[in-house]
Amino acid sequence: MDNIYNKVKEKAQKWLEGNYSEESKKEVKHLLENDKNGLIDAFYKDLEFGTGGLRGIMGYGSNRMNIYTVGMAAQGLANYTITQFPKEKLKVAIAYDCRNNSKLFAQTVANIFSANGFKVYLFEDLRPTPELSYAIRYYGCQTGIVITASHNPKEYNGFKAYWNDGSQLVPPHDENVITEVEKLTVDDVKFTGIKENIEIIGNEIDKAFLQEVKNLSLNADIIKKHHDIKIIYTPIHGTGKMLIPQSLKNYGFTNIIDVPEQNVLDGNFPTVIYPNPEEAEALTMAIAKAKETNAELVMASDPDADRVAIAVKNLKGEYELLNGNQTGALIINYLLENWIKNNKIKGNEYIVKTIVTSELISDIATKNNIEYFDTLTGFKNIAIVIRELEGKKTYIGGGEESYGYLLGEFVRDKDAVSSCSIIAEMTAVAKENGRTVYQELINIYQKYGFYKESLVNVVRKGMKGAEEIENMMINFRNNPPKTINNSKVVKIQDYKISEEKDLTNGKISTINIAKSNVLQFYTEDGSKISVRPSGTEPKIKFYFSVKTELNSINEFEEKNNELSQKITNIINDLKL
Repeated sequence: MDNIYNKVKEKAQKWLEGNYSEESKKEVKHLLENDKNGLIDAFYKDLEFGTGGLRGIMGYGSNRMNIYTVGMAAQGLANYTITQFPKEKLKVAIAYDCRNNSKLFAQTVANIFSANGFKVYLFEDLRPTPELSYAIRYYGCQTGIVITASHNPKEYNGFKAYWNDGSQLVPPHDENVITEVEKLTVDDVKFTGIKENIEIIGNEIDKAFLQEVKNLSLNADIIKKHHDIKIIYTPIHGTGKMLIPQSLKNYGFTNIIDVPEQNVLDGNFPTVIYPNPEEAEALTMAIAKAKETNAELVMASDPDADRVAIAVKNLKGEYELLNGNQTGALIINYLLENWIKNNKIKGNEYIVKTIVTSELISDIATKNNIEYFDTLTGFKNIAIVIRELEGKKTYIGGGEESYGYLLGEFVRDKDAVSSCSIIAEMTAVAKENGRTVYQELINIYQKYGFYKESLVNVVRKGMKGAEEIENMMINFRNNPPKTINNSKVVKIQDYKISEEKDLTNGKISTINIAKSNVLQFYTEDGSKISVRPSGTEPKIKFYFSVKTELNSINEFEEKNNELSQKITNIINDLKL
């Protein structure tokens, strides 16, 4: 620990001697003199690109989000892009969300790229992340950046980098950009922008993007009949406000009810503990509004509008939050049914999901003779598949359990704008068929199998927490459980070494997916447990999936309780 602290002090001293603001030097000096643990957390490492790019707590230090760490990330990305496109006129698109300092960081990045000779397309105001992905392709940019920390707490911000296909940076580009960043000092960053190289964009790209979203509609005639269904939508203080209500109107919906308190753009997210639609608490106000108005659908997007959570009435008439797997299954089932109904299937279509997303989605695809692909967690991996198959096969849709979905190929990242639009359409179609969305979900369970999933996040903050998480993964590898909830473990998949081991016969085979620090345990009774450290947050994630058959809607409550208890038993057995 002393050796680490000495290195941290050296880094902090360089900050005091470097080309940094007096305000930042004052704060670092305070940490040096008064807060050893705070100093370590601020300097023990440099922010790195994870599954979501550069992300961290705002403040001063090499492990914090500030204009200097953002500036070096931008300069490193600019330097690398220049080497990759030496003969092209260089262009970059930049967007930002509602978080504190997002506009400052976006303007800083715009200045740096303009000073490096790039034509910069900077959004006039905050915009959803998927629109940034679209803008890269629309303007023919080589790279793009959105300043966001997605659904993280208010203390966080981030720098999410994209490549010329509109997807987040993937290997080797992400590692290569880090290499470029590591070569830099703050003196190498060209902070002084060239105003003539920066073009402010907004209305033109909004119209083009929203038209692409509208083109996804599969049942416009049914929407006309049910245009007045009551839809509660909240952006949770974020960028969804800019486009999602407009997209719903473009689809033909006329009864969109907002949550006024959460329609206020505010990086402090004053009405929620966390601005994360995965957390039930974040939808409390929206559900209250739904009860007040007797709405048929509740939707909430996260601050950068790439994820969406929904709530619908269950069989008891009570509003129930659906998890990301349930919503994903509903979307994929809706798309496939209607592509088939509309004779859009030509034999080369496919969907994509991640390895920790429900197998219900792959079962839906398989039983409808649609090819599916599994990828590692992180939407950039779904984008890799789309890029590799572009022009060869037709992408219908896909997603991941963490409430992110992508419909169509014009965006290469998860997209709450198109997802909200299709979910609303799906609700209208269910009503046309005399059913609710919840009844549609139960029909899927009856047809394909009743899957139930759950997620446990074990949070371990700071350097000590990172070591604890690493040790947990080492222990699972060195001492894997032989049984889980009294059911024998029959298969282990280790994505770090690309190895699948069948414990029933000792056979070892290769997993043909990129390496990642993920373990999956399959039990004799059909349960699946996945373990994965987060790439963007100080936590290790445990994913649980259990399954049974559902023969009738009358069995639903009993079977649902059985599966819930089974998950509880697994969690208790693993002592989480």
